Amino acid sequence: MSNSKEFIEYVARCLVDNRDAIEVRETDSASLIIYELKVAPEDKGRIIGRQGQVVNAIRTLLRVMAAKEGKRATLEIL
Repeated sequence: MSNSKEFIEYVARCLVDNRDAIEVRETDSASLIIYELKVAPEDKGRIIGRQGQVVNAIRTLLRVMAAKEGKRATLEIL
């Protein structure tokens, strides 16, 4: 599922100003993969978006990518 991790990093790099602060961790269990995205505090708003629209769009695409492999995935913003 490393493609999903790369996807999250790519999208985050396109949205934030401080690209060096991006950190993505992956926690894998039997059927659920949890991705944790950490960005600089001043970039959190860019990742979340208005009323969470940006992060919800990223989560939707992530779920689709995981479903193709028969798993479930979620994204948490730290």
